[in-house]
Amino acid sequence: MTGWVKIVGLGPGSDDLVTPQVSDAMAQASDVIGYIPYVARIAPRAGLTLHPSDNRVELDRARHALSLALQGHKVVVVSSGDPGVFAMASALFEALEDGPASWRDLDIEVLPGITAMLAAAARVGAPLGHDFCAINLSDNLKPWTLIEKRLRLAVEGDFAMAFYNPRSKSRPEGFARALDLLQMACADARPVVFARAVSTPDEQISVVPLNDARPEMADMRTVVIVGASNTRIITGARRKIVYTPRSVLP
Repeated sequence: MTGWVKIVGLGPGSDDLVTPQVSDAMAQASDVIGYIPYVARIAPRAGLTLHPSDNRVELDRARHALSLALQGHKVVVVSSGDPGVFAMASALFEALEDGPASWRDLDIEVLPGITAMLAAAARVGAPLGHDFCAINLSDNLKPWTLIEKRLRLAVEGDFAMAFYNPRSKSRPEGFARALDLLQMACADARPVVFARAVSTPDEQISVVPLNDARPEMADMRTVVIVGASNTRIITGARRKIVYTPRSVLP
């Protein structure tokens, strides 16, 4: 069987943050499948077919990739950031599990990328330097009650937190509710990082105390990092450095 599927991460935005492994897969591909703005990042060339699609058809996209590979195509499925972080790797394996047995014989590989959470953290220092968790604040695929439960438990465990998909035009109230919960549960001024469009020309970074964080500071291109109780700020002449110490004293 000559076809294959590689599920790849394009990084947070800059071409400099695309790994050589991913670039090599792109050079070999006959087809690229993904969400419209991610496929738009791929330069057209002879012998390459681009298959852009809407954001809410992940399983259809995955089935399409597997079907093409079974026909002998060399298929790259693109995600931004890392394909295993709230992205297409999980969707493709869900389709694989529920699909025809012939798909399981395909050559399928996941190629990692730099996810927005890590790119944002690097911009400000090391806010994820100790235990942390990542939470997708979109309630498209899970109930809001579960999101609130995980937020409360993350505060109880004193994790630093990274939030993906914090605030969309269709559900602006969710992030406001999340901030209300955090401000009440934490009751302190731990730093919050708002990192929008990291590594692109539209990049915007701001660091504010939790009690000054407002819903309108985030949109769907923003990753929000909330520090743990011991996350610190070093203020210098050039910028604020945010970091969480590696040790936790009893």
